[in-house]
Amino acid sequence: MTSGPKQPDPGLYLVATPIGAARDITLRALDLLTHAEALAAEDTRTLRHLMDIHGVPLAGRTLIAYHDHNGAAARPRILGLLAEGRSVAYASEAGTPLVADPGFDLVRAAAAAGHKVFAAPGASAVLAALTVSGLPSDRFLFAGFPPATAAARRRWLADLAGVQATLILYESPKRIQAMLTDCVQSLGGARRAALCRELTKRFEEVRRGTLEGLAADMAAQDVKGEIVLVIDRAAEVATDAATLDRALTDALLTLSVKDAAAQVADALGLPRRDVYQAALRLGRGA
Repeated sequence: MTSGPKQPDPGLYLVATPIGAARDITLRALDLLTHAEALAAEDTRTLRHLMDIHGVPLAGRTLIAYHDHNGAAARPRILGLLAEGRSVAYASEAGTPLVADPGFDLVRAAAAAGHKVFAAPGASAVLAALTVSGLPSDRFLFAGFPPATAAARRRWLADLAGVQATLILYESPKRIQAMLTDCVQSLGGARRAALCRELTKRFEEVRRGTLEGLAADMAAQDVKGEIVLVIDRAAEVATDAATLDRALTDALLTLSVKDAAAQVADALGLPRRDVYQAALRLGRGA
């Protein structure tokens, strides 16, 4: 006869929670949420709702809100519990803690103080999107949320343009159209991508295509829900300056600078911004 789950050892437990479907929670996560001596959560209401679904009582235990706006104030309280030899389970609002989540400073402080930190892995929107995207998964970079302003976002994308890894990022439905437009300009419209929306939820949707095609599709959509955008790595194209100049010179015979740059950038798999600058130089006869 096997015994039931034992009281967790003292330490901080990072508990992954579902990103949509409540049944995606792990058995270990349920054990920790049931038996940890104290709980902390990015959103306490979300955690309480999840616990109610699975019949896990709070049973008078301490439940601490820990998020971007109160981390500095809440962190000492959690560290105090750890110093007393308590077990504390921390859950983000959804998915794996510390992935686009405020728990980083908490984990760093706990580790620096000599407390044990444990991972209880599970659902992750990053990995879920990567697995359904149909894009290379051997090397990938999670880039988080892009900057909200257009100028900062374009600089951010320019830094990522040449990365030889599949890019994964989160974006708000309010900004996804502008984001895709900037991706076309900065990364090239021909690059493959997958827009994953509401993963594991009732209205789950995955759209695959080129960045240019996805931008056109989203331009006419009233987009709602949580979005993960997965973008193929930059093509390893050995295009020297002479080849680029020849292609632009030919295109400029019949097209405007803007259109010539767009056509050549897509044909050679190069960022439009860089090709546009080269086209301007040729157009001025520099």
